[in-house]
Amino acid sequence: MLLKKATVLIVDDDTDVLTAVKLLLKTEAKEVITEKNPENLNSLLRQNNVDLILLDMNFNSAINTGNEGLYWLRKVKEWKPDAIVIMITAYGDIDLAVRSLKEGAADFIVKPWHNDKLTEVIKELLDKKDSDKNTKTSSNKSTGTTTLLGDSDVMQDIFLKVNKIAPTDANILILGENGTGKDLIAKAIHERSMRAGKPFVKVDVGALTDTLFESELFGHKKGAFTDAREDRPGRFEDANGGTLFLDEIGNISLRQQAKLLTVLQNRQVTRLGNNKPMDIDIRLICATNLPLHELANDDRFRKDLIYRINTVEVTMPPLRKRNNDIVLLAKHFAATYAAKYLKPAVSFDATALQKLNSYHYPGNVRELQYTMERAIIMADSEVLTANDLIFSSIETASPEPPMPDDMPLSMVEKNTIMRVIDKHNGNITRAAKELGLTRTALYRRLSKYDI
Repeated sequence: MLLKKATVLIVDDDTDVLTAVKLLLKTEAKEVITEKNPENLNSLLRQNNVDLILLDMNFNSAINTGNEGLYWLRKVKEWKPDAIVIMITAYGDIDLAVRSLKEGAADFIVKPWHNDKLTEVIKELLDKKDSDKNTKTSSNKSTGTTTLLGDSDVMQDIFLKVNKIAPTDANILILGENGTGKDLIAKAIHERSMRAGKPFVKVDVGALTDTLFESELFGHKKGAFTDAREDRPGRFEDANGGTLFLDEIGNISLRQQAKLLTVLQNRQVTRLGNNKPMDIDIRLICATNLPLHELANDDRFRKDLIYRINTVEVTMPPLRKRNNDIVLLAKHFAATYAAKYLKPAVSFDATALQKLNSYHYPGNVRELQYTMERAIIMADSEVLTANDLIFSSIETASPEPPMPDDMPLSMVEKNTIMRVIDKHNGNITRAAKELGLTRTALYRRLSKYDI
């Protein structure tokens, strides 16, 4: 919040202090309220929408505790928990002022203060409160610790869907490009479910070989294979009673799909090397960046497994389709990494905002996150400019090598087909669409060029 829009309350029994602060802030703040008697605090807070309070540490009042400031600080936090309170203290009471930070004060200033420093502290605290407020969305009001950020219509629809499906035991399939936050949504669903107090177990199944797939998911008995030196439960058992999140499920083989389908149908697992099945009770969430329905049409993914894992489908949009959220997310990551690396809070100038909003984000939210982390670490100023925002070259496609002028047309066509198929990770349907061909016509060309 800008100081120009803020109402500031000063509570001190020293008239000179009240006069000095009011003169300092009267042209800076929307309204400045002064009060000598702290016993009027409650009525003042009820009658005025106060944004920040300057509170003296010592008062000559009927309440004589030796640290009246702490007493009134506690009362203020009781009446108005989100109040920003800056304690005013004499040099000899610094120990008390430090204690006040533990009681909820935002900061303290020592008499006599420098006017510029006091104004700067007030502005920073108001800006921080405004930033914290902006990062809250309707999703944060529900239970769970995972923060879901987004003001765009598409994300608000997703938050609504998450809050509807989370309390159920429905199996969820989360689709979306890499870096869009599929794992974050999975965790949020778990935290808002009836299984929130039970385990949340994540497995990147796309990285598992056939042998590791069975051992990792279903467990094994000692001696089941060469390196099986002890009994080990699988991830299904680890997640029993809770949620099992299978990431990159679109990359598992047909053999692995068959084994997974059997477990989901029977709700039982059998460890490798054992013939005794065990009942399991899990809520299943899966995620992939591949279009499973298109893979099924290409006979690369079992349709019966899709039905099992896809009671409800959630599609995460790429960041380039969430324009309203880019600056919101950038500010959130900037605040997070400033706190992590003990850096001062930063703001963005017009060039930085323009660069954030004009970039296409091939790496999605993950790329923005790492960009902001790098900017916070390397920035020389508390105001980020476009030069501080360096997007990763990893996400930039390598330029295609030029083709020789005398290359035969057939070779040009073959190279183009191979490049487009590689671009779509072997997905024939998507490749054919980009090439302007039917799938049948593309298959004919694959056979023609022995691809």
